Amino acid sequence: MNKTPSLAAVALCALVALASAAPATAPRVLFDFREDADAKPWTVRDDVVMGGRSEGGFSLKPGGPAVFSGRVSLENDGGFSSVKADFDPIDVSAFTTAKLRVKGDGKNYRFIVESDPRERVYYVHEFSTGTDWQTISVPLRSMYPMRRGDRLNQPDYPGKTL
Repeated sequence: MNKTPSLAAVALCALVALASAAPATAPRVLFDFREDADAKPWTVRDDVVMGGRSEGGFSLKPGGPAVFSGRVSLENDGGFSSVKADFDPIDVSAFTTAKLRVKGDGKNYRFIVESDPRERVYYVHEFSTGTDWQTISVPLRSMYPMRRGDRLNQPDYPGKTL
């Protein structure tokens, strides 16, 4: 097993914008780091919560972008670093797609959402990054369920509440 730390960095411009197939439904921007200079809802969670040694960081530059960076270590059965924002539930039943505007480091990342935090299940879409700005389109209803890193044998994201 490779124990070499891996550096990761991704810059986020508009982290999440929800889009609908119906033209009458206007897109909804959840976080736009070019305008929102408040990093308070964002927290880093690393594998240290279970004995790992990864270290992540999140910084927000005035006028954007936000930058998530760090070192992922496989020591002590670790191997993850994440950044998350908690907010009140949002009805997303009118939306079909989440769009992420990112500039990365060529590594793969996961966009993860919860439908109901009491269910202890999260839904995942994996994507690759490039070194130029790109828009990642995430079909909400194709996000698959996971818990503690294991894919679950149950329906994909219901697309009702985020």
